Amino acid sequence: MTDSSDKKQLLHLVFGGELSSLEDVQFRDVSKLDLVGMYPDYASALVAWKSKAQQTVDNAHMRYFIVHMHRLLTPGQQTIVKD
Repeated sequence: MTDSSDKKQLLHLVFGGELSSLEDVQFRDVSKLDLVGMYPDYASALVAWKSKAQQTVDNAHMRYFIVHMHRLLTPGQQTIVKD
């Protein structure tokens, strides 16, 4: 089964964890990273990121990130997104 939409799939990973310090992105315990999920576009990844970030707002050391996986899968290739 194929998707009939013309929208290009741009994978994004949302994950987070507790940082050792506020000055650097060094996780306190990598085995405890929270892998939120993989999303087909930035907009849906942003919704998931906001939700997790708001849930952990009381912990200043907890950080969530969005990784543009599509950029890692096709390095050097310019990605143009038209909304």
